[in-house]
Amino acid sequence: MTQKTTLRDNAAMRWIALLLLALAMFCSYIFMDILSPIKDLMQTTRGWDSFAFGTMQGSETFLNVFVFFLIFAGIILDKMGVRFTAVLSGAVMLVGGLIKYYAVTESFADSGLAVWFTNNLRYIPGFDELGVAPFYGEYWNVMIDGAEKTINSVKFDANTMEFISVSSVMPASAKLAALGFMIFGCGTEMAGITVSRGIVKWFKGRDTALAMGSEMALARLGVATCMIFSPYFANLGEKPNVSRSVAFGVVLLCIALIMFIVYFFMDKKLDAQTGEAEEKDDPFKISDIGKILSSLGFWLVALLCVLYYSAIFPFQKYATNMLQCNLTLNPHDGFWASNTATIIQYIIMLVVAACSFTSNFSKNKGIKYGLMGVAVVALVVYCWMGFMIGTPGSIFAVFPLLAVAITPILGNYVDHKGKAASMLIIGSLLLILCHLTFAFILPQFKGNAVGGVIIAYATILVLGASFSLVPAALWPSVPKLVDEKIIGSAYALIFWIQNIGLWLFPLLYGKILENTNPPGTSPTELSHTIPLAMFACLGAAALVLGIVLKAVDKKRHLGLEEPNIK
Repeated sequence: MTQKTTLRDNAAMRWIALLLLALAMFCSYIFMDILSPIKDLMQTTRGWDSFAFGTMQGSETFLNVFVFFLIFAGIILDKMGVRFTAVLSGAVMLVGGLIKYYAVTESFADSGLAVWFTNNLRYIPGFDELGVAPFYGEYWNVMIDGAEKTINSVKFDANTMEFISVSSVMPASAKLAALGFMIFGCGTEMAGITVSRGIVKWFKGRDTALAMGSEMALARLGVATCMIFSPYFANLGEKPNVSRSVAFGVVLLCIALIMFIVYFFMDKKLDAQTGEAEEKDDPFKISDIGKILSSLGFWLVALLCVLYYSAIFPFQKYATNMLQCNLTLNPHDGFWASNTATIIQYIIMLVVAACSFTSNFSKNKGIKYGLMGVAVVALVVYCWMGFMIGTPGSIFAVFPLLAVAITPILGNYVDHKGKAASMLIIGSLLLILCHLTFAFILPQFKGNAVGGVIIAYATILVLGASFSLVPAALWPSVPKLVDEKIIGSAYALIFWIQNIGLWLFPLLYGKILENTNPPGTSPTELSHTIPLAMFACLGAAALVLGIVLKAVDKKRHLGLEEPNIK
């Protein structure tokens, strides 16, 4: 009897399903950092200081961490399946995106709702005491027993404290944007879990690692797309308008929802062909926590994960402003100031990504090295165009390109050679080197247009390489540390721990940035040295954990240094 052929057996259909999921995540990555390249405009046009900006950015993971929505997302995926959860996550992201868009429009600024947000959400009982509130009211810098401290308005007593300075309340637009970003964060985390499960379903028993690597590479290109096009849309008219950038992101979230809906019908047809019930993950069980937390290896990997990612994703939110403050950029007129130059640069970026990624899978050496050569030439042209255009977003957009090129190489190396723990150590070292360069070396090139841009490009590319080393080694290591039956619970717990860092450090970065610069400092003249040093310290802590993890692996034979494929 001939076995029935299904959509999953058709390579083209498998990769179309992957493309649908990857494009959805690509769109979500763009919206995630849509305001990052225009932080200065948020300050000058909407009154967001660095603390307000950081508080809003950190709000993305607030519900996932403190209301445990990430755990609920896993339960929803288990109970309702991949198809329903994919569409639900797309809808939730879109709702959050629409709220954030309305928050930065002129319509909201002139509304009664803006007045309500200004006068409310200043103090949230419980969350304020714990220091985790996603909003804040007025706060004062005061002197208590000779020490300067920041005090919230509800605790201020002018009779017992020496007044120093007062800061205004968090802008109403930032509060509503934070609310929308919280909802978006629930959707995007749900989407991340669902996409991974969908890839496993369609590629199980085939080239699953390649599929996951391809999805990750495309999603990371969303970061570069955001850095290039967010300022492009904000400055598209005669007067800068940040709402245009967010509107661009909302349109992409609509596309993401459409991608999930199309995937819904493809996946449904697959199940109809196989006659199987939809595959679902094992539920997250409270009883699993004890088994997971008893693993020393798990704790080392989880803590290393939160330390490393806390120095990457929060950095992305401030990177363009950091470059803006440390580089002497001389934008050229004429063609280089036109929209055409931006579009051409983006096309060249796609050429770099496509050629470098594809070269990893070509068996013909002539084609392989030819593609690599084209990628290198295109990268040089891209960097030169970024210098000529002279915007920090066009420079930082180079960040994911080296990661796209080497992610398949690293994944293949771990699969066949191992050395995951060693790669975690190398990745942490590169992270420290990059943040120290940004903090102490790059500012020394202020005034040197060419030298500063070269240092910036080199450091950003190395940071991108580090961003490939650690994920390629970290995520495949988890199954070696816990029982296979509770691997889903282990991943859910790691994501929850990771989200704590992704909530805390954007907020902390903004607060440090605000407190280490004199009041009234121009948004393009801020010193980022101290908060960048904080990120370097996170890398140092990750390095120590990586060394300890390698020692534990050697002693307990966890298999982290061994290949995944034997």
